Amino acid sequence: MENQKEQKNILWFSEISKKDGALVGGKNASLGEMFNRLIVKRIRVPNGFCLTSKAYWYYLDSNGITGKIKEILDKFNPKSMASLKKTGASIRALILGGKFPKDLEDEIIESYKKLSGEYGEKNMIVAVRSSATAEDLKDASFAGQMESYLNISGKESLLRAIKNCTASLFTDRAIAYREEKGFDRFKIALSAGVLKMIRSDLASAGIMFTLDTETGFRNVVSINSIWGAGEMIVKGKITPDQFYVFKPTLQQAQGYKPIISRNLGRKDKKYIFAEQGLKEVKVSKEDEMRFSVSDEDILTLAKWAMLIEEHYNSPQDIEWAKDGKTGELFIVQSRPETIHSLEKKNSYEEYKISQIKEPILNGIAIGSKIGEGRVRVISDVSKIGEFKRGEVLVTKMTDPDWCPIFPLASAIITEEGGATCHAAIVSREMGIPAMVGVKGALKALKTGQTVTVDCTSSRAGKIFLGKIPYTVKKYDLDKLPQLETKIMINIGSPDLAFKYSSLPNEGVGLAREEFIIAEKIKIHPLALYHFKELKDKKAKKIIEEITAGYKDKKKYFIDKLAEGVSQIAAAFYPKTVIVRFSDFKTNEYKNLIGGEIFERTDESNPMMGFRGACRYIDKNYQPAFEMECQAIKKAREEFGLKNITVMVPFCRTLEEGKAVVGLIEKFGLERGKDGLQVIMMCEIPSNVILAEEFLEIFDGMSIGSNDLTQLTLGLDRDNSGLAHIGDERNEAVKRMIERVIKVCISKNKYCGICGDAPSSFLDFADFLIENKISSISLSPDAVIKTIISLSKKNN
Repeated sequence: MENQKEQKNILWFSEISKKDGALVGGKNASLGEMFNRLIVKRIRVPNGFCLTSKAYWYYLDSNGITGKIKEILDKFNPKSMASLKKTGASIRALILGGKFPKDLEDEIIESYKKLSGEYGEKNMIVAVRSSATAEDLKDASFAGQMESYLNISGKESLLRAIKNCTASLFTDRAIAYREEKGFDRFKIALSAGVLKMIRSDLASAGIMFTLDTETGFRNVVSINSIWGAGEMIVKGKITPDQFYVFKPTLQQAQGYKPIISRNLGRKDKKYIFAEQGLKEVKVSKEDEMRFSVSDEDILTLAKWAMLIEEHYNSPQDIEWAKDGKTGELFIVQSRPETIHSLEKKNSYEEYKISQIKEPILNGIAIGSKIGEGRVRVISDVSKIGEFKRGEVLVTKMTDPDWCPIFPLASAIITEEGGATCHAAIVSREMGIPAMVGVKGALKALKTGQTVTVDCTSSRAGKIFLGKIPYTVKKYDLDKLPQLETKIMINIGSPDLAFKYSSLPNEGVGLAREEFIIAEKIKIHPLALYHFKELKDKKAKKIIEEITAGYKDKKKYFIDKLAEGVSQIAAAFYPKTVIVRFSDFKTNEYKNLIGGEIFERTDESNPMMGFRGACRYIDKNYQPAFEMECQAIKKAREEFGLKNITVMVPFCRTLEEGKAVVGLIEKFGLERGKDGLQVIMMCEIPSNVILAEEFLEIFDGMSIGSNDLTQLTLGLDRDNSGLAHIGDERNEAVKRMIERVIKVCISKNKYCGICGDAPSSFLDFADFLIENKISSISLSPDAVIKTIISLSKKNN
């Protein structure tokens, strides 16, 4: 059977499996594998056929160009851009100048007629996709190296597209890529795949990965979506919508819908079908401001992605499309993810900027490294010969024609594109720090300037003018010692959660809502709750712009808070994640959009003002607290993240404690249901003195050593002149903490600490362990050094 395949010029998808990469290339082999094995699992794959490597060599030999190509490649100098251009142009001209052997041409046309007939059409619209026989290996993606041709109809157009597809094996970027990866120059063939064209021009399309592309976090499916044909994403022309779906609860039988993150992209243009091929058109403002794919489709795609990953037993990079005529989703490609699947999983590399400076530009960071060098602004791909090794490329966007630059660059900066555009994919694979979607980069940056590109803060990329010092540390996590005391992590930014989940930890001791509200929501919760009654026209206009797509502004707050909390909870699932209800001070609430309308009191010391429990139970603020509770309820019940525990900050009295716990239950969070615990921050002397009584109300205590120090020693911690007094190692503070730990142990209740002290002072962390505290929650940068230090002292 296998020998029969090798004798054929054309194979149908029904004849192909993943073992046939040498005959039809990785892309076509994968399509055949899915068509045969995964349709039974209700995954839709369009049918088609492909020309084999035999057909490729037959075409070259029949035109007498095989030897000529070898001669040209023998003379190729991979270090010369001029040689690269000359080599590519010469070989492509030879291939395009050839003719199909008559029997091969007839076989192609006959197969096309058969495919058209299968779908009840005369000359059906097809896609012609390139698939190299060394393509889609685990260490090489070949992303965009060869050409594909869409919206092809009729036999003449089809033959032309196949010939162009074949010639694209020798685009400049494909030659350079193969040299970089060390592939044999002469043994690679190209298989052109011909498959039913999905009418995504009338709907949407995109790319999805079965892991987080930046951190390698395996428990999510990352989905990108745009209007129209998917080629717009790869070309980096727009920023797509992005979604994360949490795998562990999606596959549970309870019917969870764990779309834990939604980010609206900048989709101001799309590709639609022209007479032949594609044309670019503008997207309506209404469509630009709404998501290009429904929740139902997102969940279906995520389930398919998980099935495909399970089938191949490795992380996958998948292309999908929705047919606007039928409303059906299709998978049009799946290949191995090529970056994180090769990494050593138990190592942790930390890049860190050594000084604080204001960035001149921000964008979407790719990778987690830092790069620096002299800027080279290149507006057009025809000028890439000007680029020098070690420079930072600045351009509008890249496509596969820019590939020769990547191995030379210290960093890449593009004005347009999202996390799965061409520049992002290639930069990740080559380990180059990159920043995409950097608005104003071409105006702000000039050739010859030195810049530092910082990709260490997850997606929040920063570009600094000048050379900024930085350090790199690499840790082997397998060699870290084990401690009896649980080490947890303090975290506020959802964007960093996936990255930090790879650190040794027992969960999150403090997940702060404040960052999510300030950076993701940006609006005072009461301004959203009372949106219709707002008199401030300016504030109302800004809120309308930020919440575009949400008629119900309360839902915007609930959704975005739920998503932010859920990213953190998902990153550490199924370990406990303690989410503290919002603990803004009055002045901080006032700084939110619409905040001045609802925060009318100027407090002389907001640290000891209207915050925490007393705010939640206040009649005027209660609607905002109810929205917080609904967000947690959504994360636990709709997304299935039952590992979330809630925490009440700054609870002064027993009466406040009882009132808050009552409200939490009233607003839908039933204590004890599905393991829900309600704990309190221990940060006021009254909490220590009445610890036994407070523990009758709450399920445990987390020590906030910052505030406890302030209030025990009677100082304002924001007063720099008194900073030398505010030391958590003060004997009075330590005695307070000792008492809390003892009471919690005696009551068999949780006791942890989430203040900064153990992250800053190793001797303070040692003191906590001596007193048998249940857990110590540290800032991420302190986790490894603290574990190492404590293990030395306690062994």
